[in-house]
Amino acid sequence: MAESPAVVTLCENPNEVFLDVAKLLLTYADNILRYPNEEKYRSIRIGNPTFSTKLLPIKGAVECLFEMGFQEAETHLVFPKSASVEQLKLIRESIAAEREQRLLAGQAVQPTAQAVPASASASTSASTSAPESSATASSQPITPPPLQPSSLESSMSFFVTLQSNFQHVMLYENPELQQKARGCIPHQQMSSAAEHKLKEAKEADPECKLGIEEFLVLELLRWFKQDFFSWVDCLPCSSCNGPTKNNGSLSPTTEDLRWGAQRVENHYCQSCRLSTRFPRYNNPEKLLESRRGRCGEWANCFTLCCRALGLEARYIWDSTDHVWTEIYSVSQRRWLHCDSCENGCDKPLLYEVGWKKKLAYVLAFSKDQVVDVTWRYSCKHPEVLSRRTRVQEAWLRHTINGLNASRQQSLSPDRRKELTERLLVELVEFISPKKPNPGELGGRNSGSLAWRIARGETRPADTGTSTQTAGYVFTPTEKEKSDKLLHVRYNAAKDQYYRVSNNCEVVECWDQCVWRKESVFRKVEEDWLMVYIARTEGSSMGKISWKFDLAPAGMKIKSLSIMASSQTFHSGKVCWQLQAGQITEEFPGDGNMQSFQSLSGSSEFIVVAELCGGEGDSSWQHSQLFRQSSEETQEPSFEILIHFEAA
Repeated sequence: MAESPAVVTLCENPNEVFLDVAKLLLTYADNILRYPNEEKYRSIRIGNPTFSTKLLPIKGAVECLFEMGFQEAETHLVFPKSASVEQLKLIRESIAAEREQRLLAGQAVQPTAQAVPASASASTSASTSAPESSATASSQPITPPPLQPSSLESSMSFFVTLQSNFQHVMLYENPELQQKARGCIPHQQMSSAAEHKLKEAKEADPECKLGIEEFLVLELLRWFKQDFFSWVDCLPCSSCNGPTKNNGSLSPTTEDLRWGAQRVENHYCQSCRLSTRFPRYNNPEKLLESRRGRCGEWANCFTLCCRALGLEARYIWDSTDHVWTEIYSVSQRRWLHCDSCENGCDKPLLYEVGWKKKLAYVLAFSKDQVVDVTWRYSCKHPEVLSRRTRVQEAWLRHTINGLNASRQQSLSPDRRKELTERLLVELVEFISPKKPNPGELGGRNSGSLAWRIARGETRPADTGTSTQTAGYVFTPTEKEKSDKLLHVRYNAAKDQYYRVSNNCEVVECWDQCVWRKESVFRKVEEDWLMVYIARTEGSSMGKISWKFDLAPAGMKIKSLSIMASSQTFHSGKVCWQLQAGQITEEFPGDGNMQSFQSLSGSSEFIVVAELCGGEGDSSWQHSQLFRQSSEETQEPSFEILIHFEAA
């Protein structure tokens, strides 16, 4: 069995502290094993002085209770009837064996019969030292500041979250696990591609401030989402391969628990009346094999992959039920948001602005420190502050400082100085005013529509409640105004917009720069390796448009050229139009560049594509925009070139 992270953490405490808290934990476990039908032994009151003073402040102690199978209730920790007694025994025996070993070494007082039964000496001993990756952890327990009784339960839960996440990220530092991850990643190809794109960027803009980290993580994000990991809403039936529904939980097996899956979903097929098990693994080593899950599994495995490639990475926990990653850019001297589920990079306002999340606490965990990064992800600080009621702010600061002091005790003075300087730069970033960028305006892409609707993380157009929602408008930036040029390209295979005229700015996802859309989506054909935009199945017409407005920059069109590619099958039709005031011009989407002299002097226009026609059940596929091989990553599918002059 893999070592219990909680027991490993518990063992890092000083000997006397370990012996005392181990005795208390064994008492809780033994009472349940001896009196399985006594409810009083299955419940621990959080406000109990023994629990709050002798167990709660000790590193790894509460985590051991959770690994045993205890669950959090409003005022108690409860060991439910459905919990695995075998898991309880495994954790109990690991603690007992370690305590027995220390006592036999003559390091402390003799154990009582109740604390260490004879059977414990026969159990497999847990390691007496932390793994190499945990070497930076201090031996001193972290004691939170005194709490009022009314806030004790909430603070205890928060403290457990902090400690468990801070310990979990040490798994990513295991050299053998990093090697295993590198064996899954085409890292040579990624590094070559990243170096090539960095060279291109510097040739296009000699003052480019980007470094290899940015391009490498973009390659990793693309590969992870498109080639490696899969999203799971409900698994197909293991018998008929048909659809299933999540029908509650099943008991985890010993093998599930070995890999941190304390929760197993029951995906039930109504046709076969069979259950397909979906263990929610929490061990990144197992996730390298299973390669599937939801945001928890994605961020967990992706952060490991970042560390395996030498990127400095942090695991980001959001109290409103999402997780992602940050990587450190040496060239920009700042942390970059990376969401593997969305294939998104450096879009920190995506959740608050695009997904409409009501953020409260966002915390970053790395091998060296914990940082409260909430303010990077919000442009509405007063609103967020009003929601931060779970713990006292002074308590949170004190606890984070204590955790960091403990973890950084073994670091070199130079490394501690570097971390302090980085934190100061972050604090300046946090208080600086923020405005959302184009890529931060949209709703969530990952997960089924029903799941996104339930979480309130959709765009209005996704739900069908609004098919003509106004969206993004291209307006010249200061650089484009100075150069009198706006040049945009879209590549369907990479699903990226390139703002060539604005330092090669990249915007991910086809609909992030769309003005309006109606009944269209991006189709990826995994078998034929093709991608394209089509109308949604069952709709008779789809429509999409892009808007350009030069007026805010005080400019008008001097010349305009557009290239659009579309393809039809059977009786499918695609109609391309250019609309500017009273002017409407149709043009073919044949992949050739078209010039529009009639728009000279105009300051605003819209490019519109309508999809219709087709035959039979697959008529939606008979009119397509930007059809392209998924391996064709260089050629654009859509391009707009505007030269302008002062109005």
